[in-house]
Parts: sequence; structure tokens; C-alpha cells
Amino acid sequence: MGHGGTVIEELTTDHREVEELFAKIEALPPGDEKRKKYAEQATIELVRHSIAEEEYLYPAVRAHVPDGDELADRELEDHKGAERLMKDLEGLNADDPAFDRILTSLIQEIRTHVSDEEGNLFPRLKEVLPRLELTDLGDKVRQAKKTAPTRPHPAGPHEPPALKAMAPGVGLVDRARDMLTGRGKGQE
Repeated sequence: MGHGGTVIEELTTDHREVEELFAKIEALPPGDEKRKKYAEQATIELVRHSIAEEEYLYPAVRAHVPDGDELADRELEDHKGAERLMKDLEGLNADDPAFDRILTSLIQEIRTHVSDEEGNLFPRLKEVLPRLELTDLGDKVRQAKKTAPTRPHPAGPHEPPALKAMAPGVGLVDRARDMLTGRGKGQE
């Protein structure tokens, strides 16, 4: 979290960090409890990342990229699907047969989403916004990730202004729950 640079550099670094967690998961045998720990860490990172994109990236895409509304709507649908999968994973243990099935679906969905963002959305945004504006968006995304929720909330809003109003309060509750339960800690 908080890597610096433009919004594209920030979010691409997030993508690489989540992919590293996915690789750790895939290197472990089914049922290994560490798979659950890594999945929880990936969920924390994905939720914070998604909230920041929904607050700042997609509004910029809508405002500046030709066909930006259609592009942002498609990305938001991806987020909603991933969030439902993360919510389904939340209550499962690593040895539950459904855990691996849902986790595999989540990993596949995130990889497809990342490929689309990096191959389509990011280049199109880079074409229309100067580096200074992309850096300003990067700063906003970094700030949003600091207060964003860490747990999936599929029924919550996915677009500003409701998202911007809700995210910090829900994020505070999520981080308090994480601290009390130790969720997301002790991965290595």
C-alpha cells in the first residue's frame, strides 16, 4: 500500500502484490491453512484496491476516456463479481471443498480483470491525461486505500458520492475487527 507515482504505477504495483499472494496460494496443497491466510491477505488488498479504483479511477475514466462510461461499468461489474466471491470465501475454512473452488474462481476473475485494466483501460487513460493529473490521481488512490474497508461488502455502494461517504467508517470498523481477530497478520 502506498507505492508512489501515478495512478497507473500505483495500481499496477498492487496487481503484482496480489499476484504474489496468488502464487503463494497455488504453491500450497489444497486444505493447507496457509491458503486461507494468504486468501485473507489478498482479500484485504483487493478490497482496498477496488474501493480506491471506484472512488477515483473509474470517475476519471468516465470523464476523460472515449466510451469511458461503458468501460467503467464493465470494470465495476467485475468488482461486484469478485466481491461476491470474496464474501463467499470469508466464512470457509481451507479444508472446506468449496474453499478451493471459490478461490480458484476468484483468482481467475482477478487475473482476467487485471489483464483488461493493464492492456486496455490504463493505456487509454494514459493517452488522455497528462502525467501530473495521473500523479494526482495516484495520490488520491493512496489516500483512499488508507481508510478503505478491508472486508467485502457486496451490498454496499460502488460509486461516488455514496462510496466516498461510506468507505472510511466501514473501513474503521473492518480494521478494528481485523486487529481483534488477527486477520491479515502473520503470513510469513
